[in-house]
Amino acid sequence: MALAAEGADIIAIDRCADIDSIPYPLATKADLDKTVALVEARGRRAVPVIADVRDLDALRAGVQSGIDQLGDVDIVVANAGVVAIGLKDPLDEAVYRDIVDTNLNGVWHTIVATVPSIIRKGRGGSIILTSSAQGLVGRGGDGSAAMFAYAAAKHGVVGLMRSAANAYAQNNIRVNSVHPTGVATPMILNEFTATSMRDNPRGSSLSANLLPVPFVEAEDVTNAVVWLASAKARYITGATLPIDAGHTVM
Repeated sequence: MALAAEGADIIAIDRCADIDSIPYPLATKADLDKTVALVEARGRRAVPVIADVRDLDALRAGVQSGIDQLGDVDIVVANAGVVAIGLKDPLDEAVYRDIVDTNLNGVWHTIVATVPSIIRKGRGGSIILTSSAQGLVGRGGDGSAAMFAYAAAKHGVVGLMRSAANAYAQNNIRVNSVHPTGVATPMILNEFTATSMRDNPRGSSLSANLLPVPFVEAEDVTNAVVWLASAKARYITGATLPIDAGHTVM
């Protein structure tokens, strides 16, 4: 919505279904439809695409359907991600695989599905990858497969970002990552996660912020994304930008 308010048309992509190993509800088609309506209310066009970032072929087809209607891409925000705070099994291969496939492989898929369009357009662009404060530090780890997967994937996003920043600089494509602490969205504000954090005060304290706030708001991350997408950040590339209330301060 913030990008639409700045004049962008939107290809909005979501799986629109739950994942069996992830212990909270994910977004629905109704959420995607609402997003499209809110973008259109700001006077911009929006193409909804139901695709799972883990499926490269489906993602490429979805991106192409958006390009067919809106034209080639200028800005990419790779924001799909899942977490499983509270699942304690250290050997849960399903949750490990689903988190890494979504949070890391899905980011790579998003890059490769969109960069050819930016290059074809020929005027550069901005790619913003959503990592996490856990992509810069390991605080809050509990030995579970879920948290190992999350930290490893979010650290991996930094590697993708730096590799892409080098690979596409010749095309005037900037690539950066944002690193939020906990954000007040349904990813954190759900019954399963709230109960897990309440029952594990040690884990909550290990993941606490330096500033006296338990979470940041979605708009705090949005403001950073819009800035990185804009000409105001025209020479910013290869950067890891924390929006973390001091979570990663050593």
